Amino acid sequence: MADEVRLHEYRDEKYDGALMIVGFPSVGLVSSIAANFIIRTGKLDRVAGITASGFPPFTLVHEGVPSPPVRIYAGERKCDDGEPCQQIVAVAAEFMPRPDLVQPLVSRLLDYASAKGIKTVVVMEGIDQPGAEEPKILGVGSTNASRDILKKYDIDEMKEGMVSGISGVMLFEGDMRDIDVICLLGPARANFPDARGSAKLLEVIAKMLPEIKIDPEPLFKEAEEIEKQIRMAMQSVEQQKKPTIEESIVYG
Repeated sequence: MADEVRLHEYRDEKYDGALMIVGFPSVGLVSSIAANFIIRTGKLDRVAGITASGFPPFTLVHEGVPSPPVRIYAGERKCDDGEPCQQIVAVAAEFMPRPDLVQPLVSRLLDYASAKGIKTVVVMEGIDQPGAEEPKILGVGSTNASRDILKKYDIDEMKEGMVSGISGVMLFEGDMRDIDVICLLGPARANFPDARGSAKLLEVIAKMLPEIKIDPEPLFKEAEEIEKQIRMAMQSVEQQKKPTIEESIVYG
């Protein structure tokens, strides 16, 4: 297949019982900002990358090292008593894949999670809630166990509705495979990057990972740099979509 989704591992390790956080761009970029915040503050290391011929042709350069458009990071944090805490795996990207690539990309990510012993996958999504007096975070679980997790952390369950894109496909794939997938839908402002919306998502993640300390002020400052990076990547993707002068002449 020309658009086969390929996964390359930089490190071959197991992450038994880990929590995987997935953040692709969504409303207000809240999911991308939150995922990148976890990667930076958790000092997670790049462990794998995903490519496909149908992905935008760019590389993300960090500290002089080029990486593919979709990256997987992992790390183990130290708790206050010095003992290892639950491992964290995070998936980050600055673009939304073409519709025909969503299913194979999700399948590849869930294959990876199963092979690595990852217990729970949390995919984040921003949603616009116009007119809501008190916008709240909603959750959807793929299994009874994941829905029990929503209850455990007092997350309101979305009973009716539709979830699209990476998050939606992950939910029904998780249901079919009996993998615990949780989608957190956080309120966000649609017209610009929303650091406050990201902070609300991270507050919920922090309940699941108590060792992550959420302090809003550093998040807002960090978000400015993350937003700048995501904007640059997204602008690069948009420019790649525009035809060159030569293409305009040839294809009219």
